[in-house]
Amino acid sequence: MHKNSSSCNFISLGQAVVRIEQQAISSLVNKINQDFAKACELLLACEGRIVVIGMGKSGHIGSKIAATLASTGSPAFFVHPGEASHGDLGMITNKDVVLALSNSGETNEITSLLPVIKRLNVPLISLTGNPKSSLANFADVNLDTSVEKEACPMNLAPTASTTVSLVMGDALAVSLLEAKGFTENDFALSHPGGSLGRRLLLKVEDVMHKGDQIPLVKEHTSISDTLLEMTNKRLGMTCIVDNNEMLCGIFTDGDLRRTLANNIDLNATQISTVMTAKGKTIGAEKLAAEALKLMEQNAISSLVITDDNDHPVGALNMYDLLKAGVV
Repeated sequence: MHKNSSSCNFISLGQAVVRIEQQAISSLVNKINQDFAKACELLLACEGRIVVIGMGKSGHIGSKIAATLASTGSPAFFVHPGEASHGDLGMITNKDVVLALSNSGETNEITSLLPVIKRLNVPLISLTGNPKSSLANFADVNLDTSVEKEACPMNLAPTASTTVSLVMGDALAVSLLEAKGFTENDFALSHPGGSLGRRLLLKVEDVMHKGDQIPLVKEHTSISDTLLEMTNKRLGMTCIVDNNEMLCGIFTDGDLRRTLANNIDLNATQISTVMTAKGKTIGAEKLAAEALKLMEQNAISSLVITDDNDHPVGALNMYDLLKAGVV
């Protein structure tokens, strides 16, 4: 039977849930003790993978914990306990550590695996809401994730208990991250598709225009012919080189505006007389994020990429970095 929605105060109901779960998390602080430290030591010493198992809602939380561990430098994967007893237990080796989640600590699909885990002689860490349960007693280390009550008014649906398990898993993952000296670069390597990965892994050579795409004229070229080159290459700039193909300057849309303001004859004037000498450059092997920083520091919107001999090998502008997701 459905209650009349007008009789429900959804705001107060939602706030009550948040308060219950907030209190459950606050209580967890005192449970980060020597058992937690021992669990971290076992996980840190793991030469294989951290195998996370859990059934039902605990399984969903376990899957998230495995993903968090894996993305923060602790190789891990989730195994469904129901599938484990039908062959997937073969994924576990004697170099692994098993992390088992069960609020009751009596989940049949997990307790039935305990003799096999013992025979494999792998460390077992449990997260349970009952420190006197079969799983807790069997484990090498049990982490207490008990809660005073669930947020569910019937005290049945896993709510506060799953939140606490998730937070405990985060505490393990981040503690291991710190202990391993896991860096932003390490994070980027496991997240190449994310924005951080793009900022930390993408190089200038991956986004720059090269070959015939580079806007380029000789220093004795007229301003009018230079403008044709800029229009054709559509980067809002062009490189100016000497007879040895070495960079001697750059001419941008901003330079053009200043030139027009001075009423200079575009057909009779050589580009070398109005160009910005040399200009800011960067190497192709540098990170695209470094190119962005250089452009921001100098309030410019384009860069020339040069080799060790000062020959232009590429060009890029702010739009290229924006399109690549670096900005």
